Amino acid sequence: MVSIFSAANAPHLVLEMPALSPTMNQGNIAKWIKKEGDKINVGDVICEIETDKATLEFESLEEGYLAKILVPEGSKDVLVGQPIAITVEDPDDIKNVPTTILSGAETKEEKVPQDVGHKDSAKKTDIRRISPSAKLLILEYGLDASSMKASGPRGTLLKGDILAAIKSRGASPQPSKSSQDSTSSTMQSAQPTARKPPQLASSKQVVDSHEDLPNSQIRKVIAKRLLESKQGTPHFYLSSDIILDPLLAFRNHLKEQHNVKVSVNDIIIKAVATALRSVPEANAYWNAEKGDTSLCDSIDISIAVATEKGLMTPIVRNADQKTLSAISSEVKELAEKARAGKLTPEQFQGGTFSISNLGMFPVDHFCAIINPPQACILAVGRGNKVVEPIIDSDGTEKPAVVTKMNLTLSADNRVFDENIGGKFLSALALNFSNIQRLLL
Repeated sequence: MVSIFSAANAPHLVLEMPALSPTMNQGNIAKWIKKEGDKINVGDVICEIETDKATLEFESLEEGYLAKILVPEGSKDVLVGQPIAITVEDPDDIKNVPTTILSGAETKEEKVPQDVGHKDSAKKTDIRRISPSAKLLILEYGLDASSMKASGPRGTLLKGDILAAIKSRGASPQPSKSSQDSTSSTMQSAQPTARKPPQLASSKQVVDSHEDLPNSQIRKVIAKRLLESKQGTPHFYLSSDIILDPLLAFRNHLKEQHNVKVSVNDIIIKAVATALRSVPEANAYWNAEKGDTSLCDSIDISIAVATEKGLMTPIVRNADQKTLSAISSEVKELAEKARAGKLTPEQFQGGTFSISNLGMFPVDHFCAIINPPQACILAVGRGNKVVEPIIDSDGTEKPAVVTKMNLTLSADNRVFDENIGGKFLSALALNFSNIQRLLL
């Protein structure tokens, strides 16, 4: 929030796009709660901002009136520090807010080409970047990029801008040099060239045969982080099948005898937290500054929740110390907030271990990507009934139908090796086979 005072105009404040999370460098204006002319009290929510993690509320720290909204609702990729609104202390001063302040940021950016004094170069600096698909179309149709109007964030020339220009100008694809040489050679050999028009039609069909889907701010960050994790973290994978029948019987017992309703996922969270308490070396992360492993003081389980805007990972903190019913209630509350985009930063930032459960889908097993800076993520598949040999009470072996579930651990090999990973899976399997341990 920046104060601006003018001798000719009433005092006013310029509200800037805030950094609502440590990793946020830009955001989207999801909704303006206050309208122009509305009274603002300390603590009032001015607008909702979609960050790289969730949709958060921007609260006012000052009293006043909303004089002007500079960035409309629905605006994308607004940089942190960019002015988004103007407030005044006196409602009578709303009409005195000068319009020149609204374009102050724009004129500041335009000063560089104006000082140079070359109109053509100033025009070209409006386009700062060109997307790969736009470059291909420019080359294919022989267009001049400097004559295009960029609609993308930070002056990016997008594919849609080029397609609009092609449509308005009626441009046709230009044959490449190689195709021209090929045509010339073919003509010298007296070969027919009547197939060229269908190739042009086919080329245009390829251009119009797909649709670009804009990513939310959350999905952009997820894509970036997971790529960094997969490329920069030495993953190793350990897989184990556990018999699920004791867990299912325990769950039914709680429901029928104690009227306590918990999900399979709730019990898995508790089982994982208890196993981490037994093998604390697995509850750690890689400290890049020290170049060493750091053990975590608490066991905080991140659970993957699918939302319309992307995958969120709210955290059940100190999961090893909580009862199953407490974990169940907390998971339901966190999942609802995640889907509504109402998680607070402390509810999704941090975590020491992640669980991704696809047991509700026909997925037998899968490998999940580690969520940095954590060192582990456990992928949970669905339960399947299989026939297995078991030892009867009299010592004889006989076939029996059991329910098996696959667990696959993805771990950071810098933090611990396969030996520790094996110990963790052994402790986890013991919790599932002797489910009463979770009540201790």
